[in-house]
Amino acid sequence: MTTTRALARLLLPTIPFLWLGAFVLLPFLIVLKISLSIPATAQPPYLPVLDWSGGIDGWGAFLEALDFANYETLATDALYRDAALSSLGLAATATAILLAIGTPIAHALARAPARWQPLLVALVIVPFWTSFLIRIYAWIAILKTEGLLNAVLLRIGLIAQPLEILNTQAAVLIGLAYAYLPFMVLPLYAVLSRLDRRLEEAAADLGASPTRVFWTVTLPLARPGLAAGALLCFVPMVGEFIIPDLLGGSDTLMLGRVLWSEFFSNRDWPLASAVAILLLGIVLTPVLFRESRRHREAAP
Repeated sequence: MTTTRALARLLLPTIPFLWLGAFVLLPFLIVLKISLSIPATAQPPYLPVLDWSGGIDGWGAFLEALDFANYETLATDALYRDAALSSLGLAATATAILLAIGTPIAHALARAPARWQPLLVALVIVPFWTSFLIRIYAWIAILKTEGLLNAVLLRIGLIAQPLEILNTQAAVLIGLAYAYLPFMVLPLYAVLSRLDRRLEEAAADLGASPTRVFWTVTLPLARPGLAAGALLCFVPMVGEFIIPDLLGGSDTLMLGRVLWSEFFSNRDWPLASAVAILLLGIVLTPVLFRESRRHREAAP
């Protein structure tokens, strides 16, 4: 029994690493290998393919056949540079919009009476109960020229003719802000609801106005929630496909759409895998930066 417990105690910490190795590291290595290949009309649609029966010579020939031509294409072709810059720009802009909208919502939730907070939080989560695709399709009906938004604006006299909103970057930003708003509100609410209210009361007793209390006391203390919400929104928005495809039209260029096009339209798996590696590098950069900064701040 003692031996069994010791073995279990030894193996238990390795289970998460085995899981990550099987479902994260191994797929990443497969995609990385494909990104170093060349397209071919075969199954699989790329070369080289490792011949396990070739022994060491087979491994040598396999490694020699790998090249970085796809990454050279990414570096020299303006399409992929523009797609990366457009993805970063739209994701950053949408994240800023979400910070501006989500912060007061989360603050209001945290300051609401305790008996109402569960209901208000549930209302934030309610959109998740409906299919994401259906919710984005609904925005087509709202934003199109003869849609609900233009009808309301015309009725109240704010515009003289319908606005062209659908199939623009503005529509993409609206869709991103709508779809990812709960990911900004919930982390902020979790932090703000645990803040010591006495700190704000002390600042008010010292003569600070409510606005100054919010900017100088509440907001700095809510930085962990702000950072978590920004990452939870920014990272998936960089690789978003459905929203730019349905709301942005053919002129909206994002890496998610380029990735889909390379895989399913051009059938160029190696180049599509290189785009996927590029996208992974882009989304991991802010995560790694935040983690390194957090460790530096926590170090004695």
